[in-house]
Amino acid sequence: MQGKKNYQEKLFTSFRLSDRVPKENFYRRLKEALNLEFLYPLTQKFYGESGQKSIDPVVFFKICLVGYLENITYDRSVMNHCAMRLDILYFLGYDVDEELPWHSTISRTRQLFPEDIFEEVFTKVLKLCIEAGLVSGHTQAIDSAPVKANASMDSLEIKVPAEDLEEHLSRVRVQSSRDRKAKSNKAPEEQQKITASKKELQEIKSRNKKWSQDQDMRPGAKNKGSRYTSNKTHYSPTDPDARISVKPGKARKLNYLCNLAVDIEAHVITDVRAY
Repeated sequence: MQGKKNYQEKLFTSFRLSDRVPKENFYRRLKEALNLEFLYPLTQKFYGESGQKSIDPVVFFKICLVGYLENITYDRSVMNHCAMRLDILYFLGYDVDEELPWHSTISRTRQLFPEDIFEEVFTKVLKLCIEAGLVSGHTQAIDSAPVKANASMDSLEIKVPAEDLEEHLSRVRVQSSRDRKAKSNKAPEEQQKITASKKELQEIKSRNKKWSQDQDMRPGAKNKGSRYTSNKTHYSPTDPDARISVKPGKARKLNYLCNLAVDIEAHVITDVRAY
């Protein structure tokens, strides 16, 4: 006899999340192996003594880990993904009828903790991997990749010589729609000055002549930030750590250079640096 399934919401139901997540599930095994209790004393000083309770710091770092493991970079998308996965809910310690933290809460919590807290968490987790025998320490594989910076090419400023500042600006600065002062300048003084040699500057000047017909748009590139710029002549006042980088056939962008070291024993990341 042919069956036909009719779905109807139940007013009351008996459900245990732990019964629905298989024993061999990755997040269930990770929940049993990963102990993040050290986060409570580590982050205690960033919270007050009164007011509404914040998100559990252990839950916050687990959500960050889920975003990395699932290759999801946006907080809103991470939270939507967590709400749809029973195994991730079990990993985070939430039941199916519990409301997850808002994506804006994740963003604010990330801004609450300084960089050294994230480094301390990385070091602690790496230590757990070493204690579990996942790191041999024999051979490290290292690679690098550009990481998009949260800065616009429109914010670039022209570097100037240490002396004759105003005269140089009036003579060299390209008068175009993209040349405008940033609201705030976070770059150190030495980064705002030209350090390139006369030969390098002459080469840059000759390249700029090829772009003279249209200062704001490189032919064939649909990005007004693609005009010829160089780290020797320009810097970002809003994000001094970002550098101009380019790939053949693509527009110039502001990126960081991220270096990653991995122990080849079990592919455990042993160091991450962004320059």
